[in-house]
Amino acid sequence: MNSSSTIAESFVQALTFNRDGLIPAIAQQHDTGEILMMAWMNKEAVTETLETGHVCYYSRSRKKLWRKGESSGQQQVVVDVRTDCDTDVLLVKVKQTGVACHTGRRSCFSWAARDGQIEVVEDVIISPDKLYGDNN
Repeated sequence: MNSSSTIAESFVQALTFNRDGLIPAIAQQHDTGEILMMAWMNKEAVTETLETGHVCYYSRSRKKLWRKGESSGQQQVVVDVRTDCDTDVLLVKVKQTGVACHTGRRSCFSWAARDGQIEVVEDVIISPDKLYGDNN
């Protein structure tokens, strides 16, 4: 077992996963602090993320690992992985390539409740059809 595997294993063992074996992971752009998205990770996804340096999530709908950018090319390279004081949430600081959201927006947090109305606060940068083609 190499040292990155040992570190990943120790880190994963320290985490508190929910009853479904998942932990929420917030992706944040490392240099600006921009919150990009929230998704779920299981132990395997956390381990792969730590060992490869590329973010891997767990898709609850597809019930399988979801390697960010695998089909769209919009990858997240790991800069830092942190956990909160309760060890039940991850903050993954990343270098985002392109957009983070499947809607083609930079961030998944594109809607805001303001003055009693819902506003779209981020424009689509690239159409989902261009991101995913027939896979969308």
